[in-house]
Amino acid sequence: MKPLQSDIALQESTRRHFFQNCGIGIGSLALSQLLAAESSAALKIDPTAPMAPRPGHFPGKAKNVIFLFMAGGPSQLDLFEDKPKLRELSGKTPPESLMAGKRFAFLKGNETLLGSKYKFGRYGDCGMELSELIPHHQKIVDEVCWLRGMTTDVFNHGPAKLFMNSGFQAPGRPSLGSWATYGLGSESADLPGFVVLQSGPRGPRAGASLWSSGFLPTSYQGVPFRGQGDPILHLRSPEGISRTSERHFYDAVAALNQERLKSTQDPEILTRINAYEMAFRMQTSARELMEIGQESTDTLNLYGVEPGKPSFANNCLLARRLVERGVRFVQLYHTNWDHHGGPTENLDKHLPEICREIDQASAALVLDLKQRGLLDDTLVIWAGEFGRTPMGEVRENIGRDHHVDAFTLWMAGGGVKKGYIHGESDELGFGVTEGKVHVHDLHATILNQLGFDHERLTYRFQGRDFRLTDVHGHVVNEILG
Repeated sequence: MKPLQSDIALQESTRRHFFQNCGIGIGSLALSQLLAAESSAALKIDPTAPMAPRPGHFPGKAKNVIFLFMAGGPSQLDLFEDKPKLRELSGKTPPESLMAGKRFAFLKGNETLLGSKYKFGRYGDCGMELSELIPHHQKIVDEVCWLRGMTTDVFNHGPAKLFMNSGFQAPGRPSLGSWATYGLGSESADLPGFVVLQSGPRGPRAGASLWSSGFLPTSYQGVPFRGQGDPILHLRSPEGISRTSERHFYDAVAALNQERLKSTQDPEILTRINAYEMAFRMQTSARELMEIGQESTDTLNLYGVEPGKPSFANNCLLARRLVERGVRFVQLYHTNWDHHGGPTENLDKHLPEICREIDQASAALVLDLKQRGLLDDTLVIWAGEFGRTPMGEVRENIGRDHHVDAFTLWMAGGGVKKGYIHGESDELGFGVTEGKVHVHDLHATILNQLGFDHERLTYRFQGRDFRLTDVHGHVVNEILG
């Protein structure tokens, strides 16, 4: 006897299908209540247009963010903080009182203090200390807010990068860029709202989890772009396929996905529909974005760009072009700042090399944004995941270990003070003596500049309201203009 179609459908049903389709069952009622509670805690977002621009809790000073992430942990003691006492005591054993309770990634307890060999000077009206390794930073010293009292909780690279990007040291939480686009959407209809650009000898430790959307809808995850050629592989149309026929194809796929959405109510299908539509539009917009040769010779020289050659300089120029086109959050990763003293990561040879790779372009980005009237509403952040120790690390060459108790970063534009130095560490660089800013405080301040109360920008997941700053964080009002 031939089985009925309904019998076949019943046999193919799983327990999940049963509870999904049981309109009067206990599971359905409980699920309805949970979903209602979650939707009431979330922002009111049109699921068919997750990137539509929307207001924050209050008018923000910044519309866009460019985060220049120096992956590996730059040495603040060789770049931004002159410590004469540390040079004086170089080679001596550090005081026990300063070492008590400290945790390090690789130090074994027999290390000695290490003063910087590089010359420092004071620059600008603010008198900021800068090393000879970053001469182009002298041009922006009075445009930048310097945070010299930064602290973090995590001293290993992958977890520390996650902590700086998501406020949590393990994968699974939304990144800063995802929170920003979840809150504000994007003003670009033809490019992703959150773009990631990479340069350096390898990708950053922790990889794609650094720009993950975590438990937020995947519409808000970062989209990595390549630094040359097609920004995304396979974006270009196949040979012999016209724009019209490709439009018909996308429409047919969208219709099939809509039918699937009706039967499953899976929100990720909406993400897929939106992604295909964005890909179709990006076939034109992304190619135009990458044509940096259209920029003036003066602009290319300002950044030190070589068209066609991937570099941090190219990515800084692309970052400016992206925010010009309405992209909400652009994150640049440049490796490798992990100067422990190994054969390819020491302070004598490799620190000067990487400084030459980023110095000119970092300063050029701030100057270019200012000249174009974009700096006021674009927040630029330059930071690593932590700093480096005042002690030298005993390896085959000179180096420093990871340091979480005091390091430096800078911010520019987006409503922060210009030419302002906030925070200070002790005379040896062990700990912060004034103006301490924790990573959670940094995140709260960034969200504030985008127009959000960090305690109210939440997302309900598994019965709990999550936020970027968890249960911590205070806005650093002292650095705001």
